[in-house]
Amino acid sequence: MISNSAKYWIWITLALGFNSTKIKYLINVYDNIEEFYSGNEFEWIFCGIFSQKELSALKRTKLSQAEVIIDKCRALGYSVISVDDALYPQRLRDIDAPPAVLYVSGNMPFIDDMLSISVVGTRKASVYGIKTAYEIAYNLSKCGAVVVSGGALGVDSASHKGALQADGCTVCVLGCGINYNYLPENASMRKAITAKGAVISEYPPDYSPKPYHFPARNRIISALSNGVLVIEAGLKSGSLITASLALEQGKEVFAVMGNINSPLSKGSNKLIKDGAIPVTDYTDILNAFENVYATKGNPQEYISSYEEIDVIPVKGKAPSFLANVKTNDVTHSNQSKKKVDINFDIMEEETALQQIIGTAEVKHKDDSDLSENAKIVYHILNTEPMHIDDISIKSKLPVFKILQTLTELEMMGLIESQQGRMYKIV
Repeated sequence: MISNSAKYWIWITLALGFNSTKIKYLINVYDNIEEFYSGNEFEWIFCGIFSQKELSALKRTKLSQAEVIIDKCRALGYSVISVDDALYPQRLRDIDAPPAVLYVSGNMPFIDDMLSISVVGTRKASVYGIKTAYEIAYNLSKCGAVVVSGGALGVDSASHKGALQADGCTVCVLGCGINYNYLPENASMRKAITAKGAVISEYPPDYSPKPYHFPARNRIISALSNGVLVIEAGLKSGSLITASLALEQGKEVFAVMGNINSPLSKGSNKLIKDGAIPVTDYTDILNAFENVYATKGNPQEYISSYEEIDVIPVKGKAPSFLANVKTNDVTHSNQSKKKVDINFDIMEEETALQQIIGTAEVKHKDDSDLSENAKIVYHILNTEPMHIDDISIKSKLPVFKILQTLTELEMMGLIESQQGRMYKIV
């Protein structure tokens, strides 16, 4: 579906750029944006809001450039929803700088009538962060909520995949064109999202990502939601920009308390100190909206397995012995609703150890004098500090055995401990 006015709004964005507050003025003044285009320079000057530079840009930008983009979208099967279209979310139209158009792959849900929660956080998430994002997104989806995120590695990927696992609806907002292969490792996830939700962007299909696109993209993520949940964010994280935008837009901000010694959680922990609603499980979010939205009940809380979350891509994550697990395509139909089927072989400890050693990204020293448990832990550790809880989850060893092996590794001079029960190889 491509609205009749889409080409005029695309022409305006090609001239004025994206994230322009002038769009708001044009929505309020013109019932038919074609009138603005047809009025030519006299009409544009009469508006009284455009600089000389913007007027020059409107004059030199050709409508045919927008028509080329429309033709590309039709060829690729994408929708283009303009800001004056009935399908355009009112939540998004209400912000100061609404996108003039949304390029959509899949089916944009009627998000104004649904509980929608944005889940954001670090790309370098810990196992704890991935597991938390995955489980909360899964459970919210089972209760009928739409999960919105940005399609990035780490927390974003975990939240999208949790929603998909629940056969729920999720919206992925990109900081580039929807036809641009941003993060090839997430290509199958984006394809799966279009079966029940949508991959969207304000940028034309083939636009490449630029650093300044992502802060601008965050205003769309927050605007589409009733509330924003932050999971593992550093003090300079882009997720804090999303949270700040959410507050400006009058949305609820939630945060998950993280390890107080981890730099990954200093931003999200600060949000809680500053008044964000602390979240211990998904019901904390539902309870904040219980008088506004009906849910599908209160299903039994879903707890993910390590095998499910281990395959979720994280920035800087060294491959583990489950890194080559293949995730089947998610299929959706009215007759059959299937979960993501993750296939893997349960390996004996010795085989698993060999796989860990064989796929490690860093050079480990000779481990021939180590105990079997110490070998496993040693090859899980990397140059990035890892919390003892994450080591326990990855190694499938109890904490008391982990402590024994860490002591052994420190005495051998192979690892070093850091504040907050964090460890890394030397």
